[in-house]
Amino acid sequence: MTQSLPQPTEVLIRPVQYGDIETADRLCDEAEGEELQFSINPDKPLKPLRWYAPWRFLSFLVNRSHLFGAYIFEQDSKLRGIVKISPFNRTRTTWRVDRVAVVEELASVEDSAIAIETAPLPLSDIGSHLLRYCFETVWEARTWLLEVNVNDNELLALYRQNGFQSLANITYWEIDPALLQNLAEREPDLPNLLPVSNADAQLLYQLDTMFMPPLVRQVFDRHLSDFKTSLIDSVLNGVKNWVNQLEVVSGYIFESQRKAAIGYFQIQLCRDGSRPHQAQLTVNPSYTWLYPELMSQMARITQELPSQSLQLASYDYQPEREEYLKQLGADRIAHTLMMSRSVWHKVRESRLSGFENLQLPEVLQGLQPRKQPIPSRINLQSTSQALQQPQATVKVRSKGSSKLIQPKNAILNLSSKTDFSDHPPEGPCC
Repeated sequence: MTQSLPQPTEVLIRPVQYGDIETADRLCDEAEGEELQFSINPDKPLKPLRWYAPWRFLSFLVNRSHLFGAYIFEQDSKLRGIVKISPFNRTRTTWRVDRVAVVEELASVEDSAIAIETAPLPLSDIGSHLLRYCFETVWEARTWLLEVNVNDNELLALYRQNGFQSLANITYWEIDPALLQNLAEREPDLPNLLPVSNADAQLLYQLDTMFMPPLVRQVFDRHLSDFKTSLIDSVLNGVKNWVNQLEVVSGYIFESQRKAAIGYFQIQLCRDGSRPHQAQLTVNPSYTWLYPELMSQMARITQELPSQSLQLASYDYQPEREEYLKQLGADRIAHTLMMSRSVWHKVRESRLSGFENLQLPEVLQGLQPRKQPIPSRINLQSTSQALQQPQATVKVRSKGSSKLIQPKNAILNLSSKTDFSDHPPEGPCC
C-alpha cells in the first residue's frame, strides 16, 4: 500500500550559479510571458541569464556586483524559485524587484516500500522567503520598488503580504505603424531640440523633479549622477544594443527664457523589426502642448527603420497624456501597478568583550578601602580650641630690614569684641 508521509525539507537560499542558468532562464521566460518592457526597468537586457558568464566577468572587471543579481531558492537540493533584483538609482538607496518565479511541477521519489511525493512550497512561501532574504542581505537599500500586472492576483497578494503598497497606476499604449506614418507627415515645431549629453544633466534633473509628484520623487530618490553616463556604462550599453539589434535616440527641448528643459524623449529602436519600438516621454506639466510635437518627432525617427509599432507608458498622475493618447487613437495593451515599501535595518550594538559581563559590585570593588576602618572617639572640644589658637608668625630678616609674615591659612579670630560702628564725622581741616 502506497503511503504518503511528510518528510523534513532542507531550504537554502544562495546566489545563482552557472549550473542554474538553464532552469532559471526557463522560469523567467514562463513568468515574463509577453515581451513588455516595464517603465521602471527600461534598461533590462532581453535574455540576461543566458549571458551570465560575460556579464559576471564584466562585473568583476568594473567592480559592480549589481550587473547580475539573482538568488535561488532550493528545497531538498532542487531549484524551486528565483528572484532577480537590481539597484534603481546610482546611490543604491532604492532597489527594484525585477522577477519572482517558482517551479510548479511535482518531483516524485520512489522507494522500495514507500512512494513519497514532495510537493514544492507555494509561491506565497517561496516568494516571501526570497524577498525577506533580499531585504536582509542588501543593507544599503532603504526603499524597494516593483511593477506588477493588475491581473496577476497571485503576485499582487505576495507583494502585499510582504509590505508593498500601491504607488502609481501605469497604462501602456501602442501606436500602430499606419498611425505613426500619419504623424510623421506633420512637421514638428521644435526649434530648440538639442541632443542629450552629460553637460545637460542638471537640466534633466530639474525636469524630472517637476515631472513627478512628491511621493514618487521620494521613492525614486534620483540625483544628478543618475542623469550622467560614465564611459563604462556607455561601453556596456553599446555592447548590449549591438547584441540585441537596438538603437537609442534621445533629445530634449530647451526653453531659452527660463534656461530650463521643458521636454525630453528617448526612443529605443529595433533595427531588425522583430519587436516594437520602446519610447520614454517626459514633459513639464505646464507645457502639455509639446505632446503632439514630440510624438511627430519620434514618428519621423521610426520611419527610417522597418515598419513596427511604438509602445510608451502613461502614469495616473498624467491625465493630459492619457487624454492625448485617447484622442490620437492609441491602443491600451497593459495596465500595471507600481508598488513600493521601505526597509529599516536595525543597527547592531558593538559591545566590548572585556566589560560586557561585569557586574555592579565588580565595578565598585576598586573604590572600596583595602583595610577595614577602626572606629574611634572624636573630641570636639579639643578640635575647636585648636582652631581658635592664634597662628604663629614668621620673622624674616633681610639686609637692613625685617618683616613679619603671617601664613596664608591663618584663621581670623573674632572671639574678641570688635566695634563695627561708624566713625564720628570729622571737622573741617582748617
